[in-house]
Amino acid sequence: MTASHALRLAGLACAALTLAGCGAADRLSNIGKPPSLSAIENPTTQAGYKPVQMPMPEAVPVSYQPNSLWRSGARGFFKDPRARQVGDLLTVRVDITDKAEFENKTKRERTSTESASLNHVLGFEGYLKKVLPGGVDPENAVRTGSVTSTEGEGTVDRKETLTTNVAAVVTQILPNGALVIEGKQEIRVNFEIRELIVAGIVRTEDIDSDNTIASEKIAQARIAYGGRGQLTDVQQPRYGQQVMDVLLPF
Repeated sequence: MTASHALRLAGLACAALTLAGCGAADRLSNIGKPPSLSAIENPTTQAGYKPVQMPMPEAVPVSYQPNSLWRSGARGFFKDPRARQVGDLLTVRVDITDKAEFENKTKRERTSTESASLNHVLGFEGYLKKVLPGGVDPENAVRTGSVTSTEGEGTVDRKETLTTNVAAVVTQILPNGALVIEGKQEIRVNFEIRELIVAGIVRTEDIDSDNTIASEKIAQARIAYGGRGQLTDVQQPRYGQQVMDVLLPF
């Protein structure tokens, strides 16, 4: 190790110790005090902020007719809160209770034996005893046998339950009037992020009056629930182990 590398390592170590010392001093100063809440700040001024862009319906010009209670572009005389246009929101009630039990057992055996005699071979059967050192028995010139046995057993016992709500946005309207929806929810707890993704196709008739829809009424439903973070990384095999599991034939 050169002198420059040693100096760099020493500098990094000093910086780490300084940061750790600042963190420890801050924690010591807050002993016996409740954690302070962060001040309300303008989110648009924070680092990494990006404006949200979502599918939106085409703008409809508003025109008023004299002596009329109706306005062009209005959904109805009494406003309907249910999602109908691109960009509208609706709540998906995810309630999945899946249970399956399977048990299969298969056993197969087969034994076969074949034998053939070779008493006459155009008069050359006598020469076979001279050519073959062990001699030849014409009554058992050819004999074959095989024994096969196969046995398999499998059991599946699965039980899954997921109950939650997630808001989704209408991203597309199909020619038949069905709505394509997609929603994503992320919750961070300490250093772990839980993700819930819901997508699919729904009918406007299946949307309840409170602008909610059950997950079993979603066609082509895609529901994913998982996480990422430190706990998930510990539960997963290392990348090298995953590569070996794919490449090794046994």
